[in-house]
Amino acid sequence: MAWYPGATKMELQPESDSQQAIRPTQLILHSIVANWTARRTYEFWRDSTNLESHFGIGYGARDIAQYIGTETRADANAGANRRSDGTGAISVETASNSTATDPWNASQVEELIQLGVWAHQRHGIPLRICRTHSDPGFGYHSMFPQWSTSGTACPGKARIKQFREVVFPGIVARTTGKTPAPSKPAPPKEAPVALSDADVQRIAKAAADEVWKVMAKSDGVYLAPTDDPQYNAEPTHPGHYWSGRTVFADLVRRVRDTQKAVAELVAAQKKES
Repeated sequence: MAWYPGATKMELQPESDSQQAIRPTQLILHSIVANWTARRTYEFWRDSTNLESHFGIGYGARDIAQYIGTETRADANAGANRRSDGTGAISVETASNSTATDPWNASQVEELIQLGVWAHQRHGIPLRICRTHSDPGFGYHSMFPQWSTSGTACPGKARIKQFREVVFPGIVARTTGKTPAPSKPAPPKEAPVALSDADVQRIAKAAADEVWKVMAKSDGVYLAPTDDPQYNAEPTHPGHYWSGRTVFADLVRRVRDTQKAVAELVAAQKKES
């Protein structure tokens, strides 16, 4: 069994001795949906249920306790408690309000970071967020349905956000001695291109000029465009060629479609302004 030196030992019996051994590969965070100290959580596990977590963290400073060694199965993570290959997850319950909507306070965040560092150093849990329900790493209870038999929102939206933005980056930074890279700011929105009526006319004229350039080189037979529904790559197939009249009609249609699209863009910009 492995005991975290940063926690007060409150060993649950007979579970601590009778439950199967595991090889910890994950650390999963929970909210207990109660404003409990670490000792009150221990008493609940001991007296009121046959379930338990490895750790409990209250709201107060240094209020962290360990109930079962981290190399013994605890029953807070459903399918992650112990897998057929002997791997399993370390579970950490944390005090919360009665609806599990509050964020972790500063003391809880610090305890979670310190515990995460120890779990990495003691058990080799990799410094990454779990990618699947069995992937080694760090996670939270609602991340995968395999970790909860009846579904759960635990530890709540506020704490999930903290896990991703504060707790897990803090574990990585504390372990590696490097501060996490700041998130990249969103790229600035590009200013819409303002098109005047003169611009519309200029684009339309340029498109029309291209039509006449093609027609001036006409020899009466053209390769059909590949986006034609009747196109066929075989040179002997009728769909491989267009007549000059068909080419001209298609180019006119494309010019008109372009004019319409540009006009709609100009109208939308005028409406926004």
